[in-house]
Amino acid sequence: MIDSRSPLSRQEILAELGNCLPSERIETNETALKEASIDRFKKYQSVHEIFNAPLPVAIAYATSTEDVVAILELADRYLINIVPRSGRTGTEGGLETSVSDTIVLDISRMNQVLSVDPENMQVTVEAGVQLQTLEDQLRAQGLTTGHSPQSKPLAQYGGLVATRSIGQFSTLYGAIEDMVMGLEAVFPGGHTARIKSVPRRAAGPDIRHVLIGNEGALAVITEVTLKVFRYFPENDEFHGALVDDMRTGVAILREVITNGFRPSVARLYSPEDANQHFPHFSEGKCVVIFVAEGPKSIVEATSTEIRRVLGQHVHQDVDPDLIEDWFQNLNWGPDKIEAEKKAMLDNQHLGYTTEVSASWSQVTDLYDAVIRRIRTEYPYAKDLTMLGGHSSHSYQTGTNMYFVYDYHIDASPEEEIEKYHIPLNAIIVEEALRHGGSIVHHHGIGKYRSPWTQQEHGSAYQILTAIKNAFDPNGVMNSGTIIPVEGAIQAAAAHPDQQLDQWASENRGREDSAS
Repeated sequence: MIDSRSPLSRQEILAELGNCLPSERIETNETALKEASIDRFKKYQSVHEIFNAPLPVAIAYATSTEDVVAILELADRYLINIVPRSGRTGTEGGLETSVSDTIVLDISRMNQVLSVDPENMQVTVEAGVQLQTLEDQLRAQGLTTGHSPQSKPLAQYGGLVATRSIGQFSTLYGAIEDMVMGLEAVFPGGHTARIKSVPRRAAGPDIRHVLIGNEGALAVITEVTLKVFRYFPENDEFHGALVDDMRTGVAILREVITNGFRPSVARLYSPEDANQHFPHFSEGKCVVIFVAEGPKSIVEATSTEIRRVLGQHVHQDVDPDLIEDWFQNLNWGPDKIEAEKKAMLDNQHLGYTTEVSASWSQVTDLYDAVIRRIRTEYPYAKDLTMLGGHSSHSYQTGTNMYFVYDYHIDASPEEEIEKYHIPLNAIIVEEALRHGGSIVHHHGIGKYRSPWTQQEHGSAYQILTAIKNAFDPNGVMNSGTIIPVEGAIQAAAAHPDQQLDQWASENRGREDSAS
């Protein structure tokens, strides 16, 4: 925890905030403040009502860009830490308050769809617009953003853009950075910048990317313009196959993608992960999934290529209806979150994921190395009830790998993160770096992967810190997110590698009982 650097007391901050917003949009209820101090990284602690991060001074609900300007002027003047939020689906501690007397700036009430332009194939929204709301409106007009993360029923555009989100149809439509045409953002001190929407330009560096992925550590995104696509759900074709190993599955993904075809979905599940999703047909094998989407002629050509590539490898076909049924029930919303909470309380059981990316030549070795290290070096492997992974986003040059680990918690709620999630996350991140990959594919660095930010960027880290110093010289934006701050709450994650080295030396060669 870092103490507040502001010269103002909590009461004085509240008084100043009252000059920016009406009282009904300033939340000071203690329960609400506790819930605002964390994100889904601490879901097990929160379900036990344990909140050990510094309590925010208030949640400020902005309803306009002018509100955001006023609050960021206040924050910069009095050195008040700001944590921006919208849909609250963050998973890496990016929404966690690491500084005392933080203002949580909530933009979820900036929720207007400002324009839909079918001629120029773009839409402009305020940053609090829910992805599901916009997508429903567009599909009624035969359009789609093509963006569909599992958090779709809850996620909002400010957070989606700020974390460089990706959706399940990314192989066809791209990630959020491929969809954003223009945007508006407010910087510390209140400066508002608008980046216009044009098809392309060569007028210097692409400054959209200063803001896309900034995780609230530079600015608050208030408005976004995105490209849209025509929507042809009646043409969708589903493909599934069982293969014997991950290496074969990766080869299949690679061949389809590098041959120039773009199915909207291209996935590979390890046997362990497949057994969670497809126990009715996985048969202990890897599962490969494709969805071909778009105009009928493109779907037919893509499906022909998928069948051709599968035919070059030993596999078993899966009934397409089974794949379609799974796909229709993939997203999670409030109902699934409540079911997850019940499982945590009733069974002391929890599942987490850590996603990374790597080139085609390295991704299978990366997968094997992570699984091997966890099974042979991690001292609490006996508590794991599932260890596996899947690839769900592929590119011309490589793919991602989502590591999935479920465990029975043999620890107090206060100890759960440090006993399980942090060391498991550390193994995955270390191996991603060792294999030349990225430590994070799409969830953002947050506060819990920031100890590895400098290793991630290497000699380019100076560019990142220069941008932070230029746009947030007083350090008031989301302290500890992306760029680590000495003494911040993420320091607990800073040295898991030392713990793992000790564990490895003590447990070298032992067999574990993890499934």
